[in-house]
Amino acid sequence: MSFFNKLKSKLFKSSSKLEEGLDAIVEEGGAAEPQPDPGPAPASEPAPETVREEPVREEPAPDTPPVGPKPVEIPETQAEPAPSSGGMLGRLFGRQGADVVRRPLDDDMLESLEDLLITADMGVDTSARVTANLAEGRYGKRVSTEEIKAALAQEIARIMEPVAKPLPLYPKKPQVVLVVGVNGSGKTTTIGKLSSQFNAAGKKVVIAAGDTFRAAAVEQLQVWGDRAGVPVMTAPQGSDPASLAFEAHKKAEADGADLLMIDTAGRLQNRADLMEELAKIVRVLRKRDETAPHNTVLVLDATTGQNALSQVETFQKLADVSGLVMTKLDGTARGGVLVALADKFGLPIHAIGVGEQIDDLAPFDPEEFAAALTGLAR
Repeated sequence: MSFFNKLKSKLFKSSSKLEEGLDAIVEEGGAAEPQPDPGPAPASEPAPETVREEPVREEPAPDTPPVGPKPVEIPETQAEPAPSSGGMLGRLFGRQGADVVRRPLDDDMLESLEDLLITADMGVDTSARVTANLAEGRYGKRVSTEEIKAALAQEIARIMEPVAKPLPLYPKKPQVVLVVGVNGSGKTTTIGKLSSQFNAAGKKVVIAAGDTFRAAAVEQLQVWGDRAGVPVMTAPQGSDPASLAFEAHKKAEADGADLLMIDTAGRLQNRADLMEELAKIVRVLRKRDETAPHNTVLVLDATTGQNALSQVETFQKLADVSGLVMTKLDGTARGGVLVALADKFGLPIHAIGVGEQIDDLAPFDPEEFAAALTGLAR
């Protein structure tokens, strides 16, 4: 839960924008209404409390006659807690007696909601689908911001539930995990964090620094390898990544490693070269293990917004992508792109990241994410 407490606070940009937008939409065509049953709540609440006090609190019964003090205590109890206790509805909404703005859920409101979700990078198709589902059973009814937020979180969680899958582990040793993505997406740190977490869980890991054209990527992996206690295989700058992958697999097999994680280049400006490079890595690996790679994980940067969708399409052509990791959710006010990815591609989302620390990468939880994104859980 500590990770998602962090997620809730770091997704403040997204949730606050959605919340402000929802407030504006409801207030634009809505009217303040008193909370449901404002009268019965205070009247009915003290009665159960009085009934509970008689059997549980036994001190007044033996000390004083049952009839004498009770009539005096009951009015005082009713007079004081009624304004402060708030009743069940008061506790739910956090405001006793406060008017709640509600607006009919009509076509105009649905159109405004759809536009708001699009600005949160949820995409046109996904936003239309979400708002259509929100309207089912609610169309024409007067709804508040809180009710819309709860319904929106429920719909987002429903979309994302089928894709929330951790990186699968197989009995095959070494299990080869090919990590792909554009430069700057967070591939290197994701490999480091995953390796550290698997190592801490008792799995033996070997890293191959396959982005041989960027010295910074190799150095960064070496730092993570030292931090996690995981060996990092490197090659001179400009070396053939496929040769490095071959040697790394040989070492991982000799060491009895459970996992071999291979970093790759991400130079999308020359897709033909990148495609050939990835294809060659796969061909070479299959000379040692015809089932490799067992996972091809695409790392995406949440701050790129809708560009993340085009990156998935590109890498699905370049490599057989088996799952996604989304990084830098703390750096964007448009976290809805993850919903669009789940809705459009249906690829497993293995993990999400919200920072640079080792515990800032965790398995994806759709309900917690939906609550954090909509601001429901703050």
